[in-house]
Amino acid sequence: MNVILASASPRRRELLSAIGLNFEVVTSPAEEIHDASIPLDELCERNAELKALAVACDHPDAAVIGADTLVYIDGEPLGKPKDLDEARAMLRKLSGRAHTVCTGVCVVLPGGEVKRFHELTAVRFLKLDDATIEAYFQKTNPLDKAGAYGIQDSGEMIVEGIDGAFDNVMGLPVARLLEELKA
Repeated sequence: MNVILASASPRRRELLSAIGLNFEVVTSPAEEIHDASIPLDELCERNAELKALAVACDHPDAAVIGADTLVYIDGEPLGKPKDLDEARAMLRKLSGRAHTVCTGVCVVLPGGEVKRFHELTAVRFLKLDDATIEAYFQKTNPLDKAGAYGIQDSGEMIVEGIDGAFDNVMGLPVARLLEELKA
């Protein structure tokens, strides 16, 4: 079975490569929904489905994987910041607090069957001052990451701990995805 990752995310590519899965990358043209009134898990799953279906229509013989990751705090989803000022504001909001990372996944199988699921991980941040935030930005680009951070990119500078799957915070719950692909 051909497998396609409908994502330009280098972190998702890295996670799939690490488990030895043979796959092709086809970036999805789908526009994400940004609606804070939709429950977090539903919003992530819907966006993952939009991405997967947009690619699956041109690749009906493949299993197409779409994913969407959001950071959620105080009832607000945090996507990718539009600039460094917004990234700083996001990290200040997360500073010294716990938040939830949700990754929604959609797999469109050959023949059109659609499987959707999500994983949640709780992440606790250290108390961050402006100097730490600026030092962190010297080590990573916050603009291509939900919540303005990547746990795999010098995460020890900002993250106190997690409850749940590390790879989910990176953007793809690999163990759960493998279960769904095998089923």
